[in-house]
Amino acid sequence: MSVIHLKTIIKADIYKVFDLARDIDLHQKSTFKTGEKAIEGRISGLIEDGETVTWRAKHLGFYQTHTSKIIEMKKPYQFTDIMLKGTFKSLKHQHLFSQEGESTVMIDIFEFESPFGIIGKLFNTFFLKNYMTNFLLERNKMIKKTAELSV
Repeated sequence: MSVIHLKTIIKADIYKVFDLARDIDLHQKSTFKTGEKAIEGRISGLIEDGETVTWRAKHLGFYQTHTSKIIEMKKPYQFTDIMLKGTFKSLKHQHLFSQEGESTVMIDIFEFESPFGIIGKLFNTFFLKNYMTNFLLERNKMIKKTAELSV
């Protein structure tokens, strides 16, 4: 199992950042490089507890679909999504938020496992973890930029 832990400090209110982090439309803008598009379930607006979204995107030269479900949400402090269907063996993404003065601290804990046993583990170690980290950093940059522009 690989784990990515990211911390982003955003000069904006926790409620604003929380909503931007679960905004389907903003996510699609932040993933323009992969052409990520919501095609089923919640396809626009703010995803809520218990809802699913299916994404279609081109990653590593292949079109892939990925269905996630929000399994836990405590507004505006955290939400967690898991993969129901997709190319990973397993995937869990915890989104944590705390207000510190005039800033919000946004923490991502992204846990994933690739299929294909030892080959998948080697692929995680030498390529996929870095790829997914950069993917999440792009998303977080978009959330930060959008939140701080509207302050």
